[in-house]
This record gives sequence, structure tokens and C-alpha cells, in this order.
Amino acid sequence: MHIMVQKFGGTSLSSPEAREHVLSHIRRELDNDYRLVIVVSAMGRRGDPYATDTLLDLIEQTGGSLSPREQDLLLCCGEIISASTLSSLLHREGISSTVLTGAQAGFRTDSHFGNARILDIVPSRVLEELEYNEVVIVTGFQGQNLDGEFTTLGRGGSDTSATALGAALRAEMVDIYTDVNGILTADPRIVEDARALPYVSYAEICNMAHQGAKVIHPRAVEIAMQAGIPIRVRSTFAQGEGTLVANPEGFRDVQSGVVDRYVTGIAYVGNVTQITVQPAEQQEANLQLKVFKAMAENAISVDFINVTPSGVVYTVFDCDAVQASAVLEEMGFRPRILTGCAKVSVIGGGINGVPGIMAKIVEALTEQGIQILQSADSNTTIWVLVNKEDMVQALRALHTKFELAH
Repeated sequence: MHIMVQKFGGTSLSSPEAREHVLSHIRRELDNDYRLVIVVSAMGRRGDPYATDTLLDLIEQTGGSLSPREQDLLLCCGEIISASTLSSLLHREGISSTVLTGAQAGFRTDSHFGNARILDIVPSRVLEELEYNEVVIVTGFQGQNLDGEFTTLGRGGSDTSATALGAALRAEMVDIYTDVNGILTADPRIVEDARALPYVSYAEICNMAHQGAKVIHPRAVEIAMQAGIPIRVRSTFAQGEGTLVANPEGFRDVQSGVVDRYVTGIAYVGNVTQITVQPAEQQEANLQLKVFKAMAENAISVDFINVTPSGVVYTVFDCDAVQASAVLEEMGFRPRILTGCAKVSVIGGGINGVPGIMAKIVEALTEQGIQILQSADSNTTIWVLVNKEDMVQALRALHTKFELAH
């Protein structure tokens, strides 16, 4: 049995016209002799009747005091509505299908309501249904804990459901359908000449997702990478191949003469605050330990960390800045707080060991008069912190400097 997993997001299912596009992708792969497992998200976005954010707004409108367990029960409704609606459409077209909840599909999770982790998938029911149906529709974003309670997987959970199910079923491919034509070199709302990439490695897309690109959730990519299952990120509203995500050696299967590139894309995270903490005296024992332990104890996420003998520099989200500053002041520190920053990331599997990449970054930003407030690097990413007012200009300058439009 040749199995393919298709995942359709909320915009792909939000209108009759969009659902007709979904139907065309299903028909095409059935004609290619695949049995399909389709993972669906809740329909639409905030304001649409059954979207996840709309359901969350219902809680706020009725007091905002729903327990995490009951909240997960409510949120599971969105995907069930999507799955049942799609099944009805398929039956109208003479395509045999059945619907399974995440629990019925074999998703076993921990009990962290609202952000559960997958412990195991037992897809025996899915395989049984594929013997009798061309399509099995599975509600994304959800599972069941060991006590039989509904759980949800957190933001991006339907992507995670799709790749995890693909791994459990040993599917030949997982197609993630969105409203953009693949993974782009930059955010097209900011960089007008951003282009779709024909292929990216697992490591590159993980870094792009972690650094602000919202096409696919990094947890989903990590699961696919561990299982060696290729992913395609495709547009619901077009018939193109989209972007293949796989190990680099797999790229030669889709095109000859693969170009060796240093930089794949540019991503960003806005709304961050830089915090600098230095000792009040010449030497202060365990400053670094005290600072980061205090952040952890107050559930404040830290990022972009530079540690030196004289102190620490790091960033937090703007929404956590006031609390972080208050915590540090209570400890006797006098932190320097710089709000209104943005982290810009230059990402590419070919960066490691290549001289001159940082020089080109500095050159591109200096030519635009943009001050670099902080920098760091890894094997596949170089980060720079800039003032948020310079973020758009920085993204465009770096995209041009590394010739990503070509």
C-alpha cells in the first residue's frame, strides 16, 4: 500500500471555493495510486465561526475561567467539524472516506493540557480503515492521554500530527498545504522579490521556523527528520510542487545540477527587548547563574544569550520585559533595558566554515546605516540584533546582498 499524508490548514478549508482546491489535490494523488491520510486543522482564522482562536475568544467572553482540561475539550471541536465537513464533500464526489479523532488514530500524549507532547502513535485503526476506504481523515492538533482525556498539541499541532502520523505509517511523503507556494527566501510582505525555494534541508527549515518563519512548525520538521520522511510545503491554491524538505542527498532526485549555496533565507523575530546585566562591584560571584536561574523561576524565556566574564546580555519578548527588569532590580542589579529590538537571522546549511559571511552581513547593514546591537552564530545561522525601526531595511538589504532573489 502506497501511503501519502496530506495536511490542510485552516485557510485551505475555510470556504467552498478553497475546499474545491483541496478536492483537486486529493483526486490527483488518488489517481497516482496513493491511499491518503488527510490531517485537518480547524477552519479559518480568528473571527471565522469554528477557528481555534474564535473558540478561545468564546472562553474570554464567558469569564475566561475554563480549566485546561475543559478548554482542550472545546478546542478539539474545531478539527472535528473540519474533518466531518471534508468527509461529506468526498462522499458527494464518490470518494470513500472515514473520520478518526486523534485518539482513534492512535495518538497517545502526556497530560500537559494545551501543549501536550506525543508519547506514542499506534496507527493500527488507520491502517485498518485504509483497507476499506480511499481516504482516512484525521483530526489534527489532538490526542488522548493515558487516562483517556482529550489533549491538544499546542500551536502548530496539526503540522506535528501530520509528520508524526507520516512517520508511524512509514508514508512515502507528507504534503503540508498552506496559502503560500512553498517556503520563501524571506517574508514576501516585507521583501517583494522573495522567491519560493525548490528545496531546503531539515536543518535549514528548522532554523527558519525557530527564527520566525511560520510556514511549518519546527516540532513537525524534527519528527520528519528523525524518521527520514520527506515533506513538501505546497500551496492549496496552485498545482506546483512547492518546496521539498529532506536530507540534502535527496535533492538530486528532484533536479539535476543542485547549486551549492551558502545562504537559504532571511527570517526575523520582532518585539524583543535586550537586557544587559553587569556586576555592581568589580567582581560578583555567580552573576550568570543568579540571572538565568531567576529568569527560569519566573517562567521568562530568554534568547540571544552572550555571557562574558563581566556580565550577561540576552533578549526577552517585549511582553516579559517589565517583569524581567523588576526581578533583576529586586536582586540588587541595575539592568540596562533596550526595548524595540528585532532579531534578524541569516540561515543556510553552507554557512559553517565559509569565510566572509559575517563580513557581508556587516557590509550590507553598514551601507544602510543600520547599527548592530548584538550578534551570535551557529553552524547554520548568524543572528544580528537591530533596532526594530531598522528591521525592514535590514531584511531587504541582506536579501539583496546574498542575491536570494535569483
